[in-house]
Amino acid sequence: MSATAIDDRARYRANPTVLQALTSPRMLTREVLAGLVVGLALIPEAIAFSVIAGVDPKVGLFSSFIMAVSIAFLGGRPAMVTAATGAVALVIAPVAPTYGMDYFIATVILAGIFQVLLGVLGVAKLMRFIPRSVMVGFVNALAIFVFSSQFPQLIDKPWMVYPLVALGIVVMIAMPKITTIVPAPLVSVIIVTAVVMAFAITVPTVGDQGELPKSLPELFIPNVPLTWETFTIIAPFALGVALVGLMESLLTAKLVDEITDTHSNKTRESWAQGVANMLSGIFGGMGGCAVIGQTMIGVKASGARTRISTFCAGIFLFLLVVVFGDFVSTIPMAALVAVMIMVAIGAFDWHSVKPSTLKRMPKSETFVMIATVVLVLLTHNLAVGVVGGVLVASVLFVRRVAHFVSVSRTVADDVVTYTVTGELFFASSNDLTTLFSYPEDPDRVVIDLTGSHIWDASTVAALDAIEMKYTALGKTVEIIGMNDSSQRMRGRLTGGFE
Repeated sequence: MSATAIDDRARYRANPTVLQALTSPRMLTREVLAGLVVGLALIPEAIAFSVIAGVDPKVGLFSSFIMAVSIAFLGGRPAMVTAATGAVALVIAPVAPTYGMDYFIATVILAGIFQVLLGVLGVAKLMRFIPRSVMVGFVNALAIFVFSSQFPQLIDKPWMVYPLVALGIVVMIAMPKITTIVPAPLVSVIIVTAVVMAFAITVPTVGDQGELPKSLPELFIPNVPLTWETFTIIAPFALGVALVGLMESLLTAKLVDEITDTHSNKTRESWAQGVANMLSGIFGGMGGCAVIGQTMIGVKASGARTRISTFCAGIFLFLLVVVFGDFVSTIPMAALVAVMIMVAIGAFDWHSVKPSTLKRMPKSETFVMIATVVLVLLTHNLAVGVVGGVLVASVLFVRRVAHFVSVSRTVADDVVTYTVTGELFFASSNDLTTLFSYPEDPDRVVIDLTGSHIWDASTVAALDAIEMKYTALGKTVEIIGMNDSSQRMRGRLTGGFE
């Protein structure tokens, strides 16, 4: 086995491991209870996302159960939760009403296949091109998104909803000061539910969100013709689901890496998300990706660190819905709203908006962060916001680097020397030809590139143009100081732009 393979295994080794959690009663209790809290929190959102996707609530619930359990074994990021999500629901929403349920399931399965292919091709490596300012914008937008998504449960509701939400928040703030053995969100849900039942308070409950299933999921083989026409119908939706799902999952994995100070295998996570979506489709689910809100409930609010919590979240979701559905239906939505509000508050990067931070941070970084947040809120799509943020960051970076190129001119003994310093690429080299004094220069011209580097064909074309201008005036040009990489690029491309 190579040293690199050993290093990768050490880098991606879970800490703590599943075995360590299983042999530690305290740790195991924490993981199981975290799974219970996440399982509870998945129910109303899975139902809501099913409505968005235009399918029966059980489709979202079964999808969440299947994906959470499968990703616990397959995924590269321990403790991260995968289930039905709003972003995927929005992308796939037009399929079921327009083409029917068979095409809907076929789209989910094809999306999983696309994700497996993208994972094998190494799409996860593109994560390195997402700057920190975009990550901060992603987190802040997500927090705002999670918070604002609770408004439907707070507007035009019985007035008792508000004190119940406040009670849940107070419990979650106070509980960690008393004990951390039992997750504060679970205690909050239990107390708020007990108050509602004890005083017979009439408020919206989980059962009001939709009917819960009473049976196991069944195999669903879509009855669609295996033709090119079918592929052209479902492929655009499937590719959209694949890209949005991977982007949210990899960003969530990176966020959990930072919170837990551990590394995770993003390539494994990519193809594992694909397999989970395929399994979801085969059993009649709507597909999904990593759910950052529930992941934060598990990791940040409940202290989950291993795959046990994710597996338990899926199992508890199934048991709560199928076996204890009658009891779960009585849980007030106010209890879950309180949990999600605290998740949003905890997820938001408050340091990023402090006046002292904004004053110290470069304006371009702040602008990229704000642009990412605004794009997410305008489109209601985290993937669009991240892609837009990366594009904005790229443009600002190119503009900044382009100004780092300088050209100095010295004349001695009938020889003029131009010293070029900086990175030469399309943004900086387009104006390079204008920085030379062609008619005034003596017959011998030296261009010193010791302090620069040629990155693209635009620069080679600019250097060719400079040589041609001097040649037309009967003058000779010598280019010196190129490093090996620049020499190879110029040797391969020079003279090929006429």
